[in-house]
Amino acid sequence: MKRAIFPGSFDPITSGHYDIITRGVTLFDELIIAIGVNSDKKYMFSLEQRKKFIEDSFKDNPKIKVVTYKGLTVDFCVKNDIEFILRGLRNPADFEFEKAIAHTNRALAAIETVFLLTAASTSYISSSIVREVIRYNGDYTKLVPKSVRVNNNKEK
Repeated sequence: MKRAIFPGSFDPITSGHYDIITRGVTLFDELIIAIGVNSDKKYMFSLEQRKKFIEDSFKDNPKIKVVTYKGLTVDFCVKNDIEFILRGLRNPADFEFEKAIAHTNRALAAIETVFLLTAASTSYISSSIVREVIRYNGDYTKLVPKSVRVNNNKEK
């Protein structure tokens, strides 16, 4: 069984994340969307909200699970018998950053990283851009899946 993890903070999940998940799930028997918890990071959305956004987006796909975790992604993979890490690439800077992490992960454990290029239509979207648009009451609805639009009770 080929199992992969798609890790991130997903604050919030974006249309770019959605695209990578939708295409990535076809490559594996199970895709685990893993929301990393970093106590030093200040999030716009609570962990529960972020998890709900993702669960609602993929509730009809039995191959997708949503979990939360603390610590190194590679340790989570080893502990849960996950062989692959799925990552999306928007631009060359993403590639350089992700390449260093992939090499480090492979040095620490037998974990392979699989990269997918984001769709051209979503390559400019990042969670930080979405948060900024939300913060200033802009129309963020084209940047996120329906679950975020429907469930966003965030004070703006």
